[in-house]
Amino acid sequence: MESFAQLIGAAAAGLGVGLSLIVAIGAQNAFVLRQGIRREHVLPIVVICTLSDAVLILAGISGIGFVVAKAPVVLTIIRFGGAAFLIAYAALAARRAFRREALRADANGGVPRPSLRAAALTVLALTWLNPHVYLDTVLLLGSVANTHGESGRWAFGAGAVVASALWFCALGFGARFLGPLFARPLPWRVLDAAIAVTMLALGIRLLVVP
Repeated sequence: MESFAQLIGAAAAGLGVGLSLIVAIGAQNAFVLRQGIRREHVLPIVVICTLSDAVLILAGISGIGFVVAKAPVVLTIIRFGGAAFLIAYAALAARRAFRREALRADANGGVPRPSLRAAALTVLALTWLNPHVYLDTVLLLGSVANTHGESGRWAFGAGAVVASALWFCALGFGARFLGPLFARPLPWRVLDAAIAVTMLALGIRLLVVP
C-alpha cells in the first residue's frame, strides 16, 4: 500500500507527463483555440475534450493499452479515417482563409454560429480519429502509470486527467482574451491558414508514417 506522499508524488508525475503530452500544436488544440476565440460552445467543447482524455487515460491504466497494442488493424483503420478527416478539415480552413467576405463576417460576428451538434461531432472526430491519441494517452500514459503501483497508478491517472482539464480550460476560455486581436479580418486569415497547414501536415503524416 502506497503512502500518502507516494500517492501525491504519483499524481504530480501524472500532471507533468499529461501536460507534456497535451500541450502541443495539434488538430484538437487548434479547433479548441478557434472555438475559444469565437466564444462558440466553449464549455461543451472543453468538457468533451476532458472527458475523452479521461476515458482514454483510464483505459490505458486498466490495461486496455495491451489490447490496442495487439490490434494494429484497428489502428490502421483509424489512421486512414483520421487522415481523410484532417485533410478535409484543412481544405475547409484554407477556403475560409481565402474568402475575404467570409473572414470579414467572421471577425464581426456576421457568420451564423455552427450548431452545438456540429461542433461536438467535429471535436469528437478530431479526438477519436487520431491514432496517436491511443499511442500517447492509452499506451504511453498507461505504461508509465502502471509503474507507480496498484494505488499509485490511479493517482497518476488522476493527475493526468487534471492536466487535461487545466489545459483545455486555459485554451478554450483563455482564448477569448485574443478577441480584440481578431476584430479584423487579417488575423483570422492567418489563424485559418495556420490551422489548414497544421491539419494538412497531420493528415499527410498519418498517411505516410505507420
